[in-house]
Amino acid sequence: MIKLDRILLPTDFSKCSERAVSYASELAKRFTSEVHLLHVVPPISLPGQVGPIPEQFLHREEDAQKELDKWSDPSFEQVENLVRSVITGTPFVEIVRYARNESMDLIVMGTHGHSGLMHVLIGSVAEKVVRKASCPVLTVRPEGHQFVMP
Repeated sequence: MIKLDRILLPTDFSKCSERAVSYASELAKRFTSEVHLLHVVPPISLPGQVGPIPEQFLHREEDAQKELDKWSDPSFEQVENLVRSVITGTPFVEIVRYARNESMDLIVMGTHGHSGLMHVLIGSVAEKVVRKASCPVLTVRPEGHQFVMP
């Protein structure tokens, strides 16, 4: 029997992330799972920055937490226990670390579906998470077959 007590749903607030919500919510409903919404704020990288950090970069974590707190989807109403967290770091590293530290049973995340040169240039957070995570990872593409009950 598969045990899915805790599901991690990382988000970057993109449309691709939104597609993963319905999968995580449906699984949570069927397994009465706790869902952890996670947003990772990448570290500040300002080449050549010598002086004080510009104002727009000072409150990134607080801004992300506000966005995560208001980020809602009708399918979240079906989730009994929803945890929202924001952390700073390299996204794939922090997602994998969070999943391990919080004993997640499954990670459900959107993928942009880039291939070829775009994939080489920007890489894939989802691909790195799949390779490094200690639990199963369900990736949801932005287009394609949807598993919808009639």
